[in-house]
Amino acid sequence: MKQLIVNADDFNLTRGVSRGILEAYTRGIVTSTTVMINLPPDEALFAELARSSLGIGLHVNLTLGRPVIPAAELPSLADAEGRFFRDAHRVAMQAKPEEVEREIAAQYHAFLERFGAAPTHLDSHHHCAFYPRLREVVFGFARSVKLPIRSTDPAIRKEATQQGLKTPDGFFGESGPEPYWTEARAVEMIRRLPDGISEFMCHPGYFDESLAYSRYGQQREVELEGLTAAAVREAIPASGVTLCHFGALR
Repeated sequence: MKQLIVNADDFNLTRGVSRGILEAYTRGIVTSTTVMINLPPDEALFAELARSSLGIGLHVNLTLGRPVIPAAELPSLADAEGRFFRDAHRVAMQAKPEEVEREIAAQYHAFLERFGAAPTHLDSHHHCAFYPRLREVVFGFARSVKLPIRSTDPAIRKEATQQGLKTPDGFFGESGPEPYWTEARAVEMIRRLPDGISEFMCHPGYFDESLAYSRYGQQREVELEGLTAAAVREAIPASGVTLCHFGALR
């Protein structure tokens, strides 16, 4: 049996990104999203998300914006202006595990307060969770709250399952100089999908000035077009694929 989670990262990054994710759900194949809960919310878009049937996960964020906990209490994570360091490698090398754990717990509880329910799963902004020093903390927290996690490669997947964590059987996605989920690539990957539960990581959205700083900005509009294309929607039933979200793992 082939099941597919199509998870759109970065809900609440900008209004254009959140709008694009919701559109990729209503008009396309997106089934899941992960929320950056520490950033200032757009209440109307959060209300629309809560009314949807999207799976809603927590996008653990240690590299953008301000932490949920007062920054003065997280000196290894935040700069003098109270913002996260934007360098994921730097964070992974210098962050104190106890500070990381406290901030993840605070983001988790902020999510509970916002949505009145636990997230469907955990993943992380800039893949911070997969750096060795941070992975132990993130995996430990996921175990403590019994949540599935993303795994981006076989080694991480093996480690997660050995620790009793639930995670998809396969992972596909990237964010580089070129847009990843074009219509052609999405159709091709759906047709080649292996048995089991797979995740497509995607980044649909609308580009605007608030996203101009990002290396993955205008590429999001190409992904939005690809994930809502008729050929992509039609490839799902034609390939014997069932769409789902991370709740299928629990």
